[in-house]
Amino acid sequence: MTPLRTPLALTLATALLLGACDGQVTSYTESEAPKNLALDTSTTHVDVRFAPGSAKLTSADTAQLNRLAATGAIGPADRVTVAATGGPSLAEQRVASVAALLLHYGIVVAADQLAEIPPNHAIVEVNRTLVTLPQCPNWSKPSSVDFSNAPSSNFGCATESNLGLMVANPSDLASGRPGGAAAAQPATAAVRRYLTDTIKPLPSATGATPFSAAASAAPPAAPTTGSQ
Repeated sequence: MTPLRTPLALTLATALLLGACDGQVTSYTESEAPKNLALDTSTTHVDVRFAPGSAKLTSADTAQLNRLAATGAIGPADRVTVAATGGPSLAEQRVASVAALLLHYGIVVAADQLAEIPPNHAIVEVNRTLVTLPQCPNWSKPSSVDFSNAPSSNFGCATESNLGLMVANPSDLASGRPGGAAAAQPATAAVRRYLTDTIKPLPSATGATPFSAAASAAPPAAPTTGSQ
């Protein structure tokens, strides 16, 4: 009877061991410590007024926009749209007036269309997105042997954190920008130079360049003497 019980005991022990290993592997999931950027978006509306029938902002609203831009309430990283009343030409001129004022602060404005705007008014919509970095480094996953060969819980932390730190406009992480017209003149000029074989040559290494000037101004290296 003993020879028959020994293989059974080994089988049960092996099954228990594998079951314990499998439970240890599946006990951790990425949902326990996600490594995703958190985006919080807020929208602010600023009502500005124009002189009747013109594209000139009132002095009070000009001062208001200057104050908002100077204090950072409207910033270059925000998505700013302007919807103005009036005919197509007048509305375009009013949007251009607001855009020209904010451009001094590095803020780019896009035109928009909104309903129910009072006459001689415009609505400046400011969308701002705040990026919160994930909790990194992330060593929440147990460091014991992982038979599933799953990546470390810290895998991807650097990529997500760097993306959140380097993005110039956080709103770009929430949604893409509409495509605009390409700059035709530089593009066609490059094609024309290529077709007419008039490509500008690279500067010569012996020519007067900032690098050659710096090299000539540097003192000569002292000769090295080895031990005899």
